[in-house]
Amino acid sequence: MTDNKKMDRREFFRNGAGLAIAASVFPTIVPSTVFAKSAAVLPGNKITMGCIGVGWQGTSNMNNFLKEPDVRVVAVCDVDKDHLENARNLVNKKYGNQDCAVYHDFRELLARDDIDVVSLGLPDHWHAIPAIAAAEAGKDIYGEKPFSHSLVEGRAMCNAVKRYDRIWQTGSWQRSQSNFRFGSELVRNGRIGKVHTVEVGLPSGHTDFAGTKGQDKFTTPPKELDYNFWVGPAPYLPYAKSHVHKNWRWMLQFGGGQLMDWVGHHLDIAHWGLGLEYTGPIEIEGHGDYPRDGHYDTATKYRIHTKYATGVEIIIAGGYPEIRGGTKWIGEDGWIWVNRGGRIEAEPKSVLQEKIRPEDIHLYHSPGHWRNFIDCVKTRKTAIAPAEVAHRSATPGHLGQIAMLLERKIYFNPDTEEIIGDPEASRMLFNSMRAPWNVKI
Repeated sequence: MTDNKKMDRREFFRNGAGLAIAASVFPTIVPSTVFAKSAAVLPGNKITMGCIGVGWQGTSNMNNFLKEPDVRVVAVCDVDKDHLENARNLVNKKYGNQDCAVYHDFRELLARDDIDVVSLGLPDHWHAIPAIAAAEAGKDIYGEKPFSHSLVEGRAMCNAVKRYDRIWQTGSWQRSQSNFRFGSELVRNGRIGKVHTVEVGLPSGHTDFAGTKGQDKFTTPPKELDYNFWVGPAPYLPYAKSHVHKNWRWMLQFGGGQLMDWVGHHLDIAHWGLGLEYTGPIEIEGHGDYPRDGHYDTATKYRIHTKYATGVEIIIAGGYPEIRGGTKWIGEDGWIWVNRGGRIEAEPKSVLQEKIRPEDIHLYHSPGHWRNFIDCVKTRKTAIAPAEVAHRSATPGHLGQIAMLLERKIYFNPDTEEIIGDPEASRMLFNSMRAPWNVKI
């Protein structure tokens, strides 16, 4: 791809006409009568599930739900016939029958009133539309991180979940791990004093998950893939093998790079320990290295500085060795660091011997991320990674992306979710959607 085409795509995000705000998420309207709100699930009942998007992460989540004895996966949906067939075979093998229904169009699955919940495993640019449609259809939702592809889409999703009184669980599964909870509880209860800085270390580069990097030639899409539907609301680009399954995340029109892939994990934990789960930064600046050759145009190396109204500063970085991977809270009396694999360290080391006392703040204890979602569907209690929290975890990523693309500091009001005094940056809070797709606030 030429530099001109590269800049055209980046200009789309800087100058796009904006997210269409309309009365429905459907380009072809399905009669509202098919969307009867699901009846409450009684504690002893089986939960019926439909899985929309059954590629890489979607299949992983589906397999986790198949392990739950009180869940019954009854339908799968994908625009790739190979993914669809694989998912159907996995479900039928699990239950020893041929009962799993298959759908090409998510709207047909959502029209079934015998499905209680849906698991969404879709590329970022497809996060908002099916999620809002599922909420309207009365389904509870397990959705992936990052919560949304733009900040305004995220707010629309939160509004829909609240409006239709749905249970939402985000795939920010680190919240269901004991070391992340314990580290957050220690910080929340002042064991390292007042925290002034948090370092959030994320991956960098463009990992070739699909083994298709460099296969940028525009070709006819394979027969098994409905490519036009796959592109959906994103700006259209002719098919190339390198920019669909798995590696779509390295293209701004479909994903947000390593920054958005991971901000819903380690930044989410940073917020948890600070008690900032329902707010956002007030100042954001950063630098990103954006490639100018080939189709991939998300930052390969990045460093974002954010400041919150409390005075705490959070640094989000990928590709900077001095920012250790994971979440590190730095306080007046020491620091605590957590990462995957059950890892937790502190200075002084004695901090890790501290006990969380009965009178201390105790954070949400989850029996397992997928289990927690199913339990909450039954009890109607808030899940450990609800929509609003996930939206706020994605917010610094969205704002950091804008600040890096514009190469200037931006100022944000987390209460109104508005960028202050910068119309160009404000336009980038949402992405234009390709007709006829749209969402509503």
